[in-house]
Amino acid sequence: MNFDPTYFFWIFLIIIALQPVIRKKLLENARIKLIAEIEKQRNSRVILLVHRQETMSFLGFPVMRYIDIHDSEEVLRAIHLTDDETPIDLVVHTPGGLAIAATQIARALSKHKGKVTVFVPHYAMSGGTLIALSADEIVMCEHAVLGPLDPQLGQYSAVSLLSVLQKKPINEIDDSTLVLADQAEKAIRQMKEIIVEILSRKHPEIKAKEIAEKLVSGMWTHDYPISAEKAKELGLPVSTNMPKEILLLMNLYPQPVKQSVEYIPVRRTGKIQ
Repeated sequence: MNFDPTYFFWIFLIIIALQPVIRKKLLENARIKLIAEIEKQRNSRVILLVHRQETMSFLGFPVMRYIDIHDSEEVLRAIHLTDDETPIDLVVHTPGGLAIAATQIARALSKHKGKVTVFVPHYAMSGGTLIALSADEIVMCEHAVLGPLDPQLGQYSAVSLLSVLQKKPINEIDDSTLVLADQAEKAIRQMKEIIVEILSRKHPEIKAKEIAEKLVSGMWTHDYPISAEKAKELGLPVSTNMPKEILLLMNLYPQPVKQSVEYIPVRRTGKIQ
């Protein structure tokens, strides 16, 4: 009996083509299973906001992911599906993103009646830090970092733009810089107000204003890594008791994924059996 070599060739190509799909499905199933185990163990709603940007994904170019409106919609939907008294555990791994999206998430979490814990296995910069401020407890790995919340206008720091007005006579500053400086002043004021609003739900207002000033004032560059120790010094409720299950969960995100917010889409109320 003769076998056509092209038959085996096509079978081989089909297997190769299906491998990424099968691998992705196995990862998704493993994540859902571990999320369910953590929810049962902690009697909580587990939500993940994970942005990977380290891996080359499309035609050799890195796919950059940030907090966007789609993310805020998904996280808000997960919160709405959670009973008011049920704790929420949010795992955050992000370089930041849209201020409006991060603010929506932070406000919703700050108003949640049950305990809110934000886990930071590696980093939660900029908008990720704003979200972390809404938590009753921020759990960071020993070397995980948060970041400053000084507003950025394009490629410029808002604080740096304002410093131009102090260093040069007004008649030597061009109109476009003056317009940017005006926007920078508003952006800084607005960010301080948002931070104070979120922190005041769980901290005295005077302490909230103090933390907001340090995070927004521009004393650090925007990418400055705020360690767990530094975050504690700022007055944030930081712990370094990171559950091993959270780290295992992060191992199941080895590459960029299409869906950056993930949770089991059922209403979570009462004790999980």
